[in-house]
Amino acid sequence: MSTAFIAISSVFALISPFTYVRAIVCGEARPHRTTRFVLLLITVLTTLALFAAHDRVAIWLAAISTLQSCIVFVLSLKYGMGGWSRSDIACLLIALSGIILWQVTNDPLLGLYAAILADFTGMIPTLAKTYHEPQTEVATFFALDVIAALFSLLALSAWNIQDFAYPLYIMCINLCVVMLVLRGRVGKSS
Repeated sequence: MSTAFIAISSVFALISPFTYVRAIVCGEARPHRTTRFVLLLITVLTTLALFAAHDRVAIWLAAISTLQSCIVFVLSLKYGMGGWSRSDIACLLIALSGIILWQVTNDPLLGLYAAILADFTGMIPTLAKTYHEPQTEVATFFALDVIAALFSLLALSAWNIQDFAYPLYIMCINLCVVMLVLRGRVGKSS
């Protein structure tokens, strides 16, 4: 059953960037450049940390997230918004600190935690942007990643923190963006 859940998680994680790429190119979404750059760095870090920790479940979600992050970052350069405000630079510096922490300690588990913290910090510009301008994001992209993370969690055979921390975080952060986008739509229709 674990293999089936990993496959389902991977399918949802592979579908989500296509929905986002379409939304970006059609002008329905405007990704935040700082977030997309940080997420590219963090997904690479997370994938490497999970590989070093010999993870067999969460690494699939992380690897697919790395591919997704690469594509979306490149598109954000042309179609995105933001990138050089003081808060953007602060988030970038905090995220880079997480990367440095992992490199200095050379501890894969600490690297995973640093990656999650840096990822969250990198998401702050998108959370703020989506709160103020919910029309600049599409819920479908983030909802598909919620489902992918959920199936990654369901694939776990042992519940230890190093295995469930990353998919649980991915599920929660993406759910936050979905709620912000939907909140914006509900507020508009009232």
